[in-house]
Amino acid sequence: MATNGEDAPVPEQPHVTLTRRDDRIAVITIDCPRRSQNTLSGEVINQASHLLDELEHDAAVEGVIFASGKAGSFVAGADIEMIGTCDTVEEATALSRTGQRIFERIADFRVPVVAAIDGTCLGGGLELALACHARVCTGADTTRLGLPEVRLGLLPGGGGTQRLPRRIGIPAALDLMLTGRTVAARKAVRLGLVDEVVPATILLDAAAARMSSLHGRRGDEQRRRRAPSPGRRIVDWALEDNPLGRNLVFSRARRTVHQRTHGNYPAPRRIIECVETGMAQGMQRGLEAEAKAFGELVMTAEARELIWLYFATTAMKKDTGVADPDVRPRPVERTAVLGAGFMGAEIAFVTTYRASLPVRLKDVTADGLSRGVRHLREQVDARVHRHSLTRFQGERARNRVTPALDYSGFRGVDLVIEAVFEDLELKHRMIADIERECPERTIFASNTSSLPITEIARGASRPENVIGMHYFSPVEKMPLLEVIAHERTAPDVVATAVAVGRRQGKTPIVVNDGAGFYVNRILAPYINEALHLLGEGVSIDRVDAALVSFGFPVGPFKLLDEVGIDISAHVAPILHRAHGDRMRPTATMDRMIDAGRLGRKAGKGFYRYTGRRPGREVDDTVYKLLGVSPSNTMKVGAIVDRTVLMMLNEAVRCMDEGILRSARDGDIGAVFGIGFPPFRGGPFRYMDHRGLGDIASHLQAYRNEVGDRFTPAETLVSRARDGNRFYPRAPHDHAAG
Repeated sequence: MATNGEDAPVPEQPHVTLTRRDDRIAVITIDCPRRSQNTLSGEVINQASHLLDELEHDAAVEGVIFASGKAGSFVAGADIEMIGTCDTVEEATALSRTGQRIFERIADFRVPVVAAIDGTCLGGGLELALACHARVCTGADTTRLGLPEVRLGLLPGGGGTQRLPRRIGIPAALDLMLTGRTVAARKAVRLGLVDEVVPATILLDAAAARMSSLHGRRGDEQRRRRAPSPGRRIVDWALEDNPLGRNLVFSRARRTVHQRTHGNYPAPRRIIECVETGMAQGMQRGLEAEAKAFGELVMTAEARELIWLYFATTAMKKDTGVADPDVRPRPVERTAVLGAGFMGAEIAFVTTYRASLPVRLKDVTADGLSRGVRHLREQVDARVHRHSLTRFQGERARNRVTPALDYSGFRGVDLVIEAVFEDLELKHRMIADIERECPERTIFASNTSSLPITEIARGASRPENVIGMHYFSPVEKMPLLEVIAHERTAPDVVATAVAVGRRQGKTPIVVNDGAGFYVNRILAPYINEALHLLGEGVSIDRVDAALVSFGFPVGPFKLLDEVGIDISAHVAPILHRAHGDRMRPTATMDRMIDAGRLGRKAGKGFYRYTGRRPGREVDDTVYKLLGVSPSNTMKVGAIVDRTVLMMLNEAVRCMDEGILRSARDGDIGAVFGIGFPPFRGGPFRYMDHRGLGDIASHLQAYRNEVGDRFTPAETLVSRARDGNRFYPRAPHDHAAG
């Protein structure tokens, strides 16, 4: 218990409170003190259990409502820190069983129980709602429902694997649990996940009104529900209703999971097992399987790294990007984007759609401007069609972007993001124009992926206002934003770029200036080594398959095709000049460009983009063009080491040179920027786990065998020799690194 500094203790604020309405309905309100979101902590579970004890013996109470005291947050899930304190499988299993017991108690309660949901209802929050006899939610934008535990390497441990399929059907339930995606209120109604959507002002009254329809109809939903819910297809319902049909559903789910995860993530497989057990052997057996699987998953290396990523990204939301805590971002109320090409239009889209900021979109030609505006409108229209936006919201997003062929309307702009061609002289002209047309406070941010920000800032009379904001393509989908500061960038400009990036839905990392910055710099040697392997006769599909098996979303050759071989080739010489022979590009890129093989956008690259399987089969004519006789004799482990070790070694050099502020930023940048396997935590986490000595010795062996480009970074060798790590070993390393 807390104290006030004297002898008298200060009572703890309750997490759960009870009120009784005049209509004989009790309301249990969850409101975790000092938290922006409610979570199911030990305190919440214990206090709710005591209130249920009280209500169990109160004959005057004819119904119970679970509600939240926080607008926009019902329950965001279980307390992850509580999970992180588990040291053994048995402790984690017991945690699951505790949650299951209280939810079973709610499901079997003597009077109807209704969940009144406003805002976030995820994980344990949805499991609580599923245990109730009915669910009513608001239609607010913040109302989202789902079971995202798989993203932490876990599964729903409070009965979710059993109640969700009984509520909405096996296929729909597996889809939600295996992807971790969330659904809005209207979609939740169509699925049968909630019973009614109402305005927030009448939420409690609507939940109370729902009670009358529940009296006399309570009990196990598995017994009560005999017909398909509104969102269930008849064919799915028919399949689930017999063992052969269910086997087909589970077989299809396993096949899809393996294609997506390549066996790297154990949680999806265990989710399927738990659902299958419960549907075949009954709910009690299903709950037993769920608790056991939950306990075992908590202790896996995959969950350890995914939970660490969760904590790291959560901590970054409070990071302003500068060391001085007194620095505040400048206010940004109006923005502009220079260049209406694909990147410019995408940046404008996330600025209006995510950040809800006005954007002045400028281009030098009417055709270019028209294409950019059309692309942006198509993006908005697609979200209206998918009900991610209402028609009114879509119209507002479109209207926030105004096109221009000149600098009219730039007088009140606070931030300009440049997305023009990678030409230093052109960017200098853009800076001069902005400094002439805009106020002195206006920040100039370059989306360059290759030119040093220091060089760009040399064209500025106010270099303190110049910064890099490097977005990744496609901008709307890629979560990372690299914010690049040069020596003279003002601290509040850095903080402003970080704040705007966060409003755009990005996870920003701040890096110091240098050729390739961080992400492209570690990606380049990885890609280059894959090209060396091709030159040595290793087949394209074998290289790509090896790296996908390691955990990357696509292999290096497929990535080159998607990004554009010409774009990658443009960056390579810049990195070679800056970093020497270890970055020397092979001749492969030039030969591909000369042959017009630029990748997907040209209809041909390393892969074939015509025929029945576009983009899925290697174009074997590439081998003749490159003078290579392909083979599949190199071992997968050697392919992975040859490519990934180059990336790791360069990441260490970025740390040594001060490009990175921390190992955490390096890991987040690699995972969110280039798809480094999340379940491995990132380059620095992976090195700690594998052992720096092992990394250094393998690099040295490849240096002796292949060449000096594998020379291990000096600090990698010294850290390995001294037994150091990039992260301190935490007491509960499986959870929070």
